[in-house]
Amino acid sequence: MDIQLKKSSIGVKKKSTGDLLYSIKQNLFAYALLLPAFLGMLFIHFIPMINGIRISFLNLNMKTMKQFLNAPFVGLQNYYEVLFNKESLIRTGFWNALRNTGIYTVVVTLCTLGIGLIMAMLVNREFKGKGLVRTALLMPWVVPSYVVGIVWGFLWFQDSGLINVIFHDILHIFPTKPFWLVGRNQIWAIIIPTIWRGLPMSMILMLAGLQSISPDYYEAAEIDGANGWQQFWNITLPLLKPILSINIMFSLINNIYSYNIVSMMFGNGAGIPGDWGDLLMTNIHRNSFQLWQFGPGAAAMVIVMFFVLIIVALWYLFFKEDLVIK
Repeated sequence: MDIQLKKSSIGVKKKSTGDLLYSIKQNLFAYALLLPAFLGMLFIHFIPMINGIRISFLNLNMKTMKQFLNAPFVGLQNYYEVLFNKESLIRTGFWNALRNTGIYTVVVTLCTLGIGLIMAMLVNREFKGKGLVRTALLMPWVVPSYVVGIVWGFLWFQDSGLINVIFHDILHIFPTKPFWLVGRNQIWAIIIPTIWRGLPMSMILMLAGLQSISPDYYEAAEIDGANGWQQFWNITLPLLKPILSINIMFSLINNIYSYNIVSMMFGNGAGIPGDWGDLLMTNIHRNSFQLWQFGPGAAAMVIVMFFVLIIVALWYLFFKEDLVIK
């Protein structure tokens, strides 16, 4: 009996291998078309990622730069410097940047989703000049993020910045002119421009989702006596869940890896962003390319990549039913 089972299992394996080879032969032209994209991904993403992981185990800095990938192997020392060595300035900066990135990512994601949905529902209505309003609302998305960082950096100036001029000198909402680019207000100085630039993308995705919902659902709900809130909660939100899931994923990844706005607002490369203005990407860039600490910089990048993979896995577990095409 056992011999028969072993033979049958071997036969299944041979059959599955044969089916795979047959499938490859049948779709050889399709695989050939995919080959350039695969090679591009290999050279642009996978090989640099593997080298980055390798560098995280090397003592690669200004002194050993000539050796590059042949620099001395130090094992987990770089990870210890980033995570646990209390005397290391890299560790202090990394944890501050991690805190700021967490606040930044959560606030920006929630605001772009919430405000973007409200804007999409407003422009989805019929009114005069709808096309003009939609075009105007898309303008922040057209502006390059580098330009956003520079312009908003000027807007946040304490004495001459437009923000303080409006809210202190004209509207008298602020009793004094606050410092936006120094201290704890730095986090808001980078959050608000990011929300401003991210709203059009969120709005247009939500608008596409709203326009795919059949009006028959709302007509039936009105006949049953459902009010506007009940229609939103029981029709709009559930049917928008697939769009929301994709929007959440894009927003989380983009915000965690955000760099341009902070980099330009606090100087090219974010040389001195401060304790509340530094993000993970600007922190890693500064440690790697300004302080020449490539080993700890690579280790920090691997740690960030690991956490992002966990976030993606949790996102998939939560939204996997909405990603299935029915």
